[in-house]
Amino acid sequence: MATAPQSAAPRPHGRIRWVICALLFAAVVLSYVDRLVLGVLKPQLETLYGWTNSGYGDISGYFQVCYGIGFLAFGWLIDRIGPRAGYLLAMGTWTLGHFAQVLVTSTTGFVIARIPLALGEAGTFPSALAAASQWFPKKERALAIGIFNAGANVGAIVTPLLVSFIVVGLAFDWRWAFIVTGLFNLVWLFAWWRFYRNPAQHPKVTAEERAWIEAEPADDVGRTGFLNVLRHREAWAYMAGRFLIDPVWWTFLFWLPDFFNKQYGYDLKNFGPPLVAIYILADVGAILGGWYSSHLLKKGMATGRARKQAMFVCALFAVPVMFAIEADNIWIAVLCIGLACAAHQGFSTNLFALPGDQFPRFAQGTLIGLGGFAGACGGFIASKSLGLLLDRIGSYEPFFIACGMAYLVALGVFHLLNPHYAAVKVASRPA
Repeated sequence: MATAPQSAAPRPHGRIRWVICALLFAAVVLSYVDRLVLGVLKPQLETLYGWTNSGYGDISGYFQVCYGIGFLAFGWLIDRIGPRAGYLLAMGTWTLGHFAQVLVTSTTGFVIARIPLALGEAGTFPSALAAASQWFPKKERALAIGIFNAGANVGAIVTPLLVSFIVVGLAFDWRWAFIVTGLFNLVWLFAWWRFYRNPAQHPKVTAEERAWIEAEPADDVGRTGFLNVLRHREAWAYMAGRFLIDPVWWTFLFWLPDFFNKQYGYDLKNFGPPLVAIYILADVGAILGGWYSSHLLKKGMATGRARKQAMFVCALFAVPVMFAIEADNIWIAVLCIGLACAAHQGFSTNLFALPGDQFPRFAQGTLIGLGGFAGACGGFIASKSLGLLLDRIGSYEPFFIACGMAYLVALGVFHLLNPHYAAVKVASRPA
């Protein structure tokens, strides 16, 4: 029997899909807490163990290489095992790597210890996006993605406050920052294992909510490989966007504490408030970016035009970050950087919607993996380059100029490769 159009499905009374969204949000928060603990501790560890900027660049750069490889693997794997098992595997792996960091002190040691952290955290967004595709129709999907994508900013807000409380407030050894934050992962793993099922199998989903979710035609039968996905320019549009904008976000995550330390003399005791302000703005950008394109869709605008219009508005908000390095007052710099982080999150929320908008479900994980790999490659280049640049000239200025232009360039490339934003037919084989 043919599936009814989405407009015919009544708006549901059930809200289980939003509980799933809350779990996805919590997972993203935890993933960012775990990856950012080291960045917050960097000024202290640099003093204790004599690290160089290029050495820290190796830690963040090789993390991104492993993250990119893990993204390819999880993108392929999620299409086969689904988001429930995928998230259990991902967080279990990265939790082991997170705890392993208490055993090392050198930059080389941290590079090695963070390999399982990177590989496991690479499963975060493939699993989350696959779950969103299972649980949310297109009209709600960008909003749901925006909500759990905002977890990145909450993690970035929580981390400096939590680490400062553990290391400064409680006067614990820095290793306890890794131990305490890792324990939260175990709680989440249990909750996900007990609660998550797909909509057809979940015992708490009402008939109306299931009808709302399943109102779109089913297109998830079959499997495909990397080469089949790469034959489509729309896949290259997604990958190019990730390659150009992900380095901005990665570098902010790993280097902002160091920037505030070197530029304004802030340390573990007092750079918490500037970081909190930046990532609150980023949270607002994530949610508004998803809300704006969803709002345009509900008004009847074509999907591609709605996504691109939202991305263009976000790209404009990133431009002032080019002047952050000139700010005499730290809070002017915070405003410029915060607007750029908000722009990134709003832009990426709409970019992340592309696999669900244009590709059949059986190909989405593979495309997400390719995009994550492309973004990690861009992040590796940026992190290594910034470490060497700081050791040689000691200035963040070239980086901030590149950040201000990255989103307009990314949108231009994205539009050239994907002008029509139409559904893509991907060759498949039986599952």
